[in-house]
Amino acid sequence: MIDTHSHIDMLQNPEKEIEEALKNGVKKIIIPGVEPDTFDTITEYIDKYDCIYGTIGVHPSEAQKFNDEAAKKMTLLAQHPKMVGIGEIGLDYYWDKTFIDVQKRVFKTQLEIAKSLNLPVVIHDREAHLDTFEILKDYDMKNVILHCFSGSVEFAKQCVNSGWLLGIGGVVTFKNARKMKDVVKEIPIENIVLETDAPYLTPHPFRGEENAPKYLNLIVKEIANLKDLTPEFVINQTTKNAENIFNFNKEE
Repeated sequence: MIDTHSHIDMLQNPEKEIEEALKNGVKKIIIPGVEPDTFDTITEYIDKYDCIYGTIGVHPSEAQKFNDEAAKKMTLLAQHPKMVGIGEIGLDYYWDKTFIDVQKRVFKTQLEIAKSLNLPVVIHDREAHLDTFEILKDYDMKNVILHCFSGSVEFAKQCVNSGWLLGIGGVVTFKNARKMKDVVKEIPIENIVLETDAPYLTPHPFRGEENAPKYLNLIVKEIANLKDLTPEFVINQTTKNAENIFNFNKEE
């Protein structure tokens, strides 16, 4: 299994959780970038652990921290052999709508960096579906993961028709997550990648506790149930999907 989105650096005991993940069948974990101050931390983790990879980017909620210096550092670090994408980048209209123009400008600049380096993008889209979709289309982005997908079935189908992947995490296990369950039922398994978004969104029955990559099996089990597939098939296909979009052998 590959956990395509896990904030390992935010966990209470990262070293222990990496060990637990490996014991529970997780072969690779990708740490996403959030803000410029954490770029070096991600680099330290990917240098220290064989199973850890990274993406580099500035989260929309941190867009005001993005400047020319951050862009230069991003571009440089993105060329590290174990940096496999640009992210998490995008738009978030849930928390604060006062700097939407800044979010859009920073999002577009980071898409330009991704295109210049031929890297996939990991997208944060919260209550900004239309703007996110239109900007990705304007930039003709092909290799896209919509992390922690939260849209409707109709929006999911639009994204799948664009060739994009959806990151499915712990929310799909929540008993009241009807929309998310319907999305997973309706879209092809070939367009799904696994993620935990640890330490957030812990799957049932551990909801409310700190999330960690070791819980990825719970997400697999729910996807398998919803799609009437075996867990082994879900693991194999989602692993293949992640390997197809991320170049884990950049150093070779």
